[in-house]
Amino acid sequence: MKERKIRLKSVEDAKNFVKVTTGCDFDVDLYDNSIVIDAKSILGVLSLDLRHVLVVSYNGENEELEAFLDDHMNGIEKIA
Repeated sequence: MKERKIRLKSVEDAKNFVKVTTGCDFDVDLYDNSIVIDAKSILGVLSLDLRHVLVVSYNGENEELEAFLDDHMNGIEKIA
């Protein structure tokens, strides 16, 4: 299981994130403190407070997802 911290700064970022995650053939979850949602759900992602640092949890390989996560770390340190 891989975990990465990201920050989605806008609704457009959230929409792009969901677009990328729907292309993954594995589950992707998004955590905001104790709230867990399916990262492939636009309503779920938009229900979170986008001002917070979010944790993405996934178990698979997808270059597009990795590139998106790298672009949206915005100075946030990687989880080991």
